[in-house]
Amino acid sequence: AAPDILVLQGVDWDFEGRALRALSDGLDRPFPYVFSQQPNTGVATDFDMDGDGRRFGPRDAQGYGTFRGQGGMAVLSRYPIRTKQARAFSTILWQDIPGAALPTRDGAPFPSADAQAAQRLSSVAHWAVPIETPDGVLTILAWHGSTPAFDGPEDKNGKRGGDEARFWQLYLDGAFGPVAPNPVVIGQSNIDPNKGEGQRAVMARLLADARLQDPTLLRAPTVNWPQTGPMRASYILPAAHLRVTRAAIEPRIPEASRHSLIWADIIP
Repeated sequence: AAPDILVLQGVDWDFEGRALRALSDGLDRPFPYVFSQQPNTGVATDFDMDGDGRRFGPRDAQGYGTFRGQGGMAVLSRYPIRTKQARAFSTILWQDIPGAALPTRDGAPFPSADAQAAQRLSSVAHWAVPIETPDGVLTILAWHGSTPAFDGPEDKNGKRGGDEARFWQLYLDGAFGPVAPNPVVIGQSNIDPNKGEGQRAVMARLLADARLQDPTLLRAPTVNWPQTGPMRASYILPAAHLRVTRAAIEPRIPEASRHSLIWADIIP
C-alpha cells in the first residue's frame, strides 16, 4: 500500500517508544517520523469499573489491558509530525462531555457513582496529530473505540463507544478548543452503522456530518469477526473541503489480522 501516513491500532506503548521504532525499522521502508502517547489501556483504577464485584482486573483499568499501554495506537509518517502541537484528549472524563450517555442500572450510576466519576471517555485514545505534507498541514484525528460487547443490559461498552465516536463531532463544534486545520477522522470505532450491537445511529450521524466526507469506495466491510461475520468497523473521514482522489480497502490477509487495511489519497 506504501502509505505516506499510517495509523496503526493494537500497538503496545512503552515509555521510550522503543517498540514502535523497532516496528518501523523492521519495515522495508521505515518511517522517519513516528508518534505515540500513553493510551488508557491498562491504566489502573481503584474501582470496580465493570461491575463484576472485583477490582484490579483488566476491565477495571481505564481501558481494557493487563498492563499499562497494551494495545495502544501509533501514527507513522514520511512527513514531519508537529509533535509539540499534537493534542491528546484521552484524560477527558466521560461524564464531562456534553450529552454524555452514561450507563445506569436500576436508576443508579453503573457500576457506581465513584467509578463513573473516575471513568475517562477514551478506552484507548483520542488524538489530533498535525503533519506537514508538501501540500499543507493535515491533521489526523485518530481514535480507537470500545467494543460494544462484553457487558450487560446497562450497555456500558456500547454507550461508551458511541460517545467516543460522537466526540469528533463535539470537537468539530469547537467544544474542546480550536479545530486544527484540514482534519481527517481516522480509526476504528467498532461500530457498523447498519448492523451489530454498537450505537448504529450515532455512527450514522457521524458519517452523515456535512463537515466530513465518507469516500464511496470505503462503504464496505473492513473486518470479519467470527461472532458477527463481515462488518464495517474502521473509517477514514476527511474534511469535506479536502480532495480525495482515490480510496480503497485492501484484501484482508487472514493470517495477519481480522481487519483490512483501508486507505485514501488526500490532497489538503
